[in-house]
Amino acid sequence: MDSLIQNFKNWLSSELLLQFAQFILLAASILLLAWLARKGINRTISDNFIRYRLKKVARLTSLLLITLLAIVTFTGKVQYFTITIGLFSAGLAFALQEVILSIAGWFAIFGSNMYKPGDRIEINGVKGDVIDIGVTKTTLMEIGEWVKSDNYSGRIVQISNSFVFKGPVHNYSTDFPFVWDEIELPIKYGSDIQLANQIILDAARTSLSGYADFAKTHWKNMVGKYLIENAYVEPSLAMKLTDNWIEFNLRYVVDYKKRRMTKHQLFTDIYDAIIKTEGKVVLASATFEIVGVANLNIDPGKKNR
Repeated sequence: MDSLIQNFKNWLSSELLLQFAQFILLAASILLLAWLARKGINRTISDNFIRYRLKKVARLTSLLLITLLAIVTFTGKVQYFTITIGLFSAGLAFALQEVILSIAGWFAIFGSNMYKPGDRIEINGVKGDVIDIGVTKTTLMEIGEWVKSDNYSGRIVQISNSFVFKGPVHNYSTDFPFVWDEIELPIKYGSDIQLANQIILDAARTSLSGYADFAKTHWKNMVGKYLIENAYVEPSLAMKLTDNWIEFNLRYVVDYKKRRMTKHQLFTDIYDAIIKTEGKVVLASATFEIVGVANLNIDPGKKNR
């Protein structure tokens, strides 16, 4: 019995067990501190984006510290750290190429402010609002597909961060949260063109009065940040003569999230104003005019052979 007790004590005092216990204790302390940090961030930070980013940093920092702790604890010497990291990286580089590229994409996204949660982007042919940016994947609330205009389809799409290196990333909202949109109106020949022009511009000024001022401010910041010329953000109207009607093209700046409703309001205001002109301005539709008919000679007394 004394021999068994002595062997049990020797096992408890073994170096490996002590190292393992030390690692568990320190790792638990790191996780506790990370949890307290996230709780503190939730209480003190009111901005959603800053709070989201700081919590991500706290979580990743804790995981990194635990990884470093494991390497130092079980290799025994700090000087072996670089050798261990080199061998570990070489193995991962071959087996997890896509994952490593996705992690590099995560650093690129946050480092360059390529996009952030809440932005509307299009990446790898998928368009949607960013609802989360993970270490390897970006999560989007999809818009479009079988749903017309910029409405949510209801699908949540996860896209690898590696695609930021493989193709273009279209951002609708980072530095300039507006897009140019346009509508086309066919006006019948013979209508009062000046009145039609005035009706369309008045509707545009009424529906878009707030966008132009905001757009000017944001575009001014764009000119200061990038090598880009100044742009005309006021509503503009162009006229084109076609075979069937006079086509008016209204181009304007609009909030990227309100394209559909703004276009609906514009069409409603313009239509109501045209109806009130009592025929001075008429909307055109596709028509066909028969300009000539071939002469047909029919002899009812002649039988077909």
